[in-house]
Amino acid sequence: MSDIEQFKAERTTRLSTLGADHPVRAAAGRFMEESIGALYSYNFEWMGVPIIQYPQDIMALQELIWTIRPKVIVETGVARGGSVVFLASMLELAGNDGTVIGVDIDIRPHNRAVIENHPMARRIRLVQGSSIEPAVVEEVKTLARAAAGNVPILVILDSNHTHDHVLAELRAYEDLVGPGSYLIALDTVVERLPAELAFDRPWGPGDNPMTAVDAFLAESDRFEIDHEIDSKLLISVGPRGYLKCIR
Repeated sequence: MSDIEQFKAERTTRLSTLGADHPVRAAAGRFMEESIGALYSYNFEWMGVPIIQYPQDIMALQELIWTIRPKVIVETGVARGGSVVFLASMLELAGNDGTVIGVDIDIRPHNRAVIENHPMARRIRLVQGSSIEPAVVEEVKTLARAAAGNVPILVILDSNHTHDHVLAELRAYEDLVGPGSYLIALDTVVERLPAELAFDRPWGPGDNPMTAVDAFLAESDRFEIDHEIDSKLLISVGPRGYLKCIR
């Protein structure tokens, strides 16, 4: 066994331990609860643009992009633009001519200006509208398939976090994702948090991306939860939300 093979084997063993009832898992849960209340995810930027994500999820996405080498990444939810810029920069580092398609119901002019004037802008296409509106879904699919060819597409769902909306997104975009790639639902962590941490949002425990993922997996046999990612991250807004396409 080579050194790198041994390193990876040791990591797999370690992750299997962390996936069980481990003190660090409990500590991570406490951190998630406290940090969400403190708006921790609003503390970061990517290449000068605010990115409203946890660093651990950023790292997980980086690993997936390097492994999958997608030609297209679809992300619903643009917000201030840091996430689409991050994804575009990862495609740049991966060395292909890939494109990020960012979808949002309200791309505000000042955020659009930041994105469209960024050095990564040439890799980003913005689509304004509801991510589950049929015309928007069709536009995204047309753009994605034209750009991807036979190369994998990665889909990340991070817009409206209600059960019904996320389930509709999962159903709408699943056919873009082929074997080996991922359909990712973020903010599944809402199910594990006190209701008051939903603030004034229309989602909360019992009505959120994790409940949507459960409903989706009950009707689809093409995807499975990547539990190794959960064990690796521990601190994540997407527990049980990294869905790997297996067929």
